[in-house]
Parts: sequence; structure tokens; C-alpha cells
Amino acid sequence: MNCNDAAPLLAAYVDGETGRVQSRSIRSHLAGCAGCTAQHDALVALRTRIRAEVPRHAAPPALRARVRATLDAVGHPQPARPRWIDRLRGALGGSASGVRPSRGSSPAVERGRWLAGGALAGCAATVLAWWIGTAVIDSRSNEDIAVEAVTSHVRATLSHQLIQVASSNQHTVKPWLSARLDYSPPVPDLASDNITLIGGRIDYVDRHPVATIVYRIRDHNIDVFVRPESARAPPSALRTVRGFNVAHATGSGMDWLAVSDVSAGELTSLVQRLAREDALPKR
Repeated sequence: MNCNDAAPLLAAYVDGETGRVQSRSIRSHLAGCAGCTAQHDALVALRTRIRAEVPRHAAPPALRARVRATLDAVGHPQPARPRWIDRLRGALGGSASGVRPSRGSSPAVERGRWLAGGALAGCAATVLAWWIGTAVIDSRSNEDIAVEAVTSHVRATLSHQLIQVASSNQHTVKPWLSARLDYSPPVPDLASDNITLIGGRIDYVDRHPVATIVYRIRDHNIDVFVRPESARAPPSALRTVRGFNVAHATGSGMDWLAVSDVSAGELTSLVQRLAREDALPKR
């Protein structure tokens, strides 16, 4: 591994996001390269500073409302009962209509009914806990992606690694990114909107490599993280993290997440423009 191979991976290596083989190769390279070692040490110091300054976030109001709505819905009896409950009760000698069994029922059957009732209640509680837990985790994970994107933007800016391929030509940036990813990201040219393409890089978001297209509006640099659209709930369309605006949009089969200190309105307009089909480069 040489400097050209190691440099793009140093940030991921510092965050523990490289595999065993890559980590071993990077460690071997750092042992004999003073320049990359200096970059590595700077990233470690930056990571420590970021971890110390990133605030903790309370659950957003939307998530609280979803959990309360779920609890309210579960608290009301459902008009229809699943057929498998009736079949289970029938197999145990119970009544599907809810009528109490005759007094002649054997103790074994009575114990079976009690066990079945307990099992059904346990299953319902487990399903409810799983649903709420999944909602909390998904919402928290997707909101944390915005924090992670801001952290990546700040880290790349402070370590002077904002751009790995410098070009205003979309047909130069796109092949460079595609050759280093398992997907081919669109790289729209928005020069007609006074938005300048200045290059791109490979960064990491949600523990996966992601195409990062860098634009500029006046003196404001804008990171646009582009990855294939997923089935997970998307993050908020717009939020502010540590003074940076984060705007999200979905379109053209991709998720677009933009980070910048430019105004919220301009950033939202940009990310919506990128997500539209007519913004894509013509083949």
C-alpha cells in the first residue's frame, strides 16, 4: 500500500471502519511513512475534539408522537381476533366465542388454557416491544446520519481533505467516484444555477463508503452525500446541527444529503434540484 492508497482510507481507519486486511496494510504503511502518520495523528486529534464537542440529542417530537400513538392504539381492543387464536383455543378445548368452558373440563385442559393465555399475552407484549424498539432505533439512526454527515464535513474541511478529485467537469468526477464504489452516483452540473462543481471524494456515512460531491455557492462549500435509495425511513427534510444546515431529498433512485453553512432555503433548493430527474447529466 502506498500513500495514494492509504490517504483516502485514513479517516475510516481512525474511526475503526476498515476491515482486518486493510487495517493491517495501513498500519504497515504508517510504520514507514512520516507524511501519512502526521495525517493520521491529526485525524485522531480531530476525532477527540469532535467527540468532546458533539452534543447529546433528546428524542425528537415526531418520534415521541409516534410512540404515544402506538401505545394508544394498542390500548384499545381490536374488533377482529386473529383466526390462529381461535384455532389454538379450539385445539385446547376452549371456546372461540369467549364462552366459559363447562365445569367438567379436566385439570390438564384447564392448565393448557392458562398456559395458552399466558403465551398469547407474552407474544403480544413482545411484538409491541419489538415494534416500539424498532421505531426508536430507526428514527434515532436516521437522525444520527445527519449528525454523522456534519461530522464528516467538518473533519474533511479541517483536515484539508474536502476534495480528492478536483474538477468542474462532471464527466471527470463521476467516473472517479464510480471506480471506487459499488454504485455509480449521478453528478449533476448546476453551473446554470450559479452553483459550481469543484470536485468530489469518498467519505463514510452510516459505516459505508458514500460518494460525496462538493459544490460551491459564493464562498460556501457544500458537501452532497449521494447513495442508493434505501427502504429505511429517511431523516428529516431539513435540520440544523452545530450551526450547519442539513437538507435531505430522495429522487432519481438516490438519497441526497447536503451539508453546508449556506442558508437553509438555498440548501433545500439545491438538494431538491439535485433529486429531480432533469438535473441528471445527459448521456
